[in-house]
Amino acid sequence: MRKITNGLLILSLLLLAACAGESTSETKGGKKDKALKEAPGGKYYGGIFTMNDTEYFRSLFPLNIGEVVGHRIGNQIYEGLVKLSQTDLSVQPAIAEKYTVSEDGKVYTFTLRKGVMFHDDPCFEGGKGREVTIKDIKYCLDRLCVKTAENKGYEFVSDRIVGAKEYNAAASKGSAPAEGVSGIKVLDDSTIQISLVQPFASFASILSMPFGYIYPKEAMDKYGSDMREKTVGTGPFYLKNLQPNQGLVLLRNEKYWAKDEQGNQRPYLDGIRWSFISDQKGELMAFKKGNLDMTYRLPLEMIDEVLDANKKLKPDYAEFQFQETPSLSIYYYGFKNKGELFNNKKLRQAFSYAIDKQKIVDYTMKGGAVPGHYGVVPPSFKDYNNDVVQGYKYDPKKAQQLMAEAGYPNGKGFPELTLQINSGGTRNEQIAEAAQKMLTDNLNIKLQISKVPWPQHLEATETGKCEFWRYGWIADYPDPENFLNLFLSKHVPATFAENAYINSPRYVNPEFDKVMEQALATVDKAERYKLYQKADKIMIDDAPILPIYYEIDRRLVQSYVRNFDNNSMEYRDLGVVWFEPTDAFKRNKLN
Repeated sequence: MRKITNGLLILSLLLLAACAGESTSETKGGKKDKALKEAPGGKYYGGIFTMNDTEYFRSLFPLNIGEVVGHRIGNQIYEGLVKLSQTDLSVQPAIAEKYTVSEDGKVYTFTLRKGVMFHDDPCFEGGKGREVTIKDIKYCLDRLCVKTAENKGYEFVSDRIVGAKEYNAAASKGSAPAEGVSGIKVLDDSTIQISLVQPFASFASILSMPFGYIYPKEAMDKYGSDMREKTVGTGPFYLKNLQPNQGLVLLRNEKYWAKDEQGNQRPYLDGIRWSFISDQKGELMAFKKGNLDMTYRLPLEMIDEVLDANKKLKPDYAEFQFQETPSLSIYYYGFKNKGELFNNKKLRQAFSYAIDKQKIVDYTMKGGAVPGHYGVVPPSFKDYNNDVVQGYKYDPKKAQQLMAEAGYPNGKGFPELTLQINSGGTRNEQIAEAAQKMLTDNLNIKLQISKVPWPQHLEATETGKCEFWRYGWIADYPDPENFLNLFLSKHVPATFAENAYINSPRYVNPEFDKVMEQALATVDKAERYKLYQKADKIMIDDAPILPIYYEIDRRLVQSYVRNFDNNSMEYRDLGVVWFEPTDAFKRNKLN
């Protein structure tokens, strides 16, 4: 997407506002808000929450959501048996009213909540959403256990749920048993039981991921692959309007099941308005003018304008809420480990020593990250000792020595290489340009930078069309395993014709797999974490990726926004957020 000026950004936001349609009464200055209505407990109903993401989503079909923007949107529309708490990322009941875990940690029993309704949609008779049944849960979980091109969740459950592999094998031959996956059993009209091959402490967290969202068979029958943009869920908001590559509007689900402690039905907001404009500087300016309710990831070139040396807001921004937290995420460059070039371990290590990550953090990231001197697990997990997982600190002499040992002394004979990055703001470009100069200066190679839209970037990396690329991973659930799982050899397909969704570098190391297998079978958390650290060290010694940094999330939020907690996964639940009718709210929303 071409860069858009600040004026065009604000104009685009105002045009998108007109899409809110039925949500409010009047249009004033292109906005669609009305006075807030007070509810018991000091909360207020009303208002449209406005936000921007710098990349367009790839898919909103639950089994196909594999990137962060789709997850942020889908999380407002869909729910699974459980969901995460926005406050502390703990697992909370959702469509399930409650669940229990057997003493041996291998059997999960979920009791369905009464009165959970699907959104109204033409896929239902008369267009009216019906109540969720236990058959819907069984239908969606069985589909999760079938490996297809659009199912990005299969690898998360195939080795964990009893009978998942067998069911998939039968389904691939067109002979799936009518009773579905043997380890997913309907006990009665309100109870379903899932049996695991071995204990896994974070299994409930896995069910909170998009792959665990519940949707009706009627929607699949009617829309099929169009469920990328056709959504039918049970969440606090439903999709009202979508303009491809520009924006969308979600409106309040009047039949949402959840109530707060005072008995107020949630959500409080009338809706959410999303835009997809790549200009981060323009996004910040739109936020400052009151056209956005939050802005995530401050543009690097403007951080000194917003924050002082003590990370306090400067006077021009003092009215806003500043939120900062270490992120469960990693920003890295991937190598095509099974390619003709980067199947050379010493070459990968040479690249890893040649980049000064501390300098990138200090000068490019303006202190908004921790340098990538460890493994794949970010240094923001409690009880995980990253110090025993030493990675690659800047050492140009070591890099040059390894380059020579790899067969390219002083870069001689090294082919011209392209680093592919995804579009979306200027951050990726600035970091790539810094890395480009370091690799060129220290290894004497020619490196080009190619920028492509996010969907094309994912397709190219997953199908092995890139040798060297930019990537990142934000935790799906708060467990180190979620990062280490990316490098298990079972996720590497036999050919490049098949997508490697999880292990896109196509890294294979039997020793790493063995240690991870031990870790996953270990119930004691302290012992399991020690095994995770061992696996992390094995992996990073092989340098299948080049960690650049572990991010510190920063965002600005309007002063009138309430209950919008920040967390280390940037997990957002707008179903619990409300606006307070301050002067700033009236100025931004009503004028």
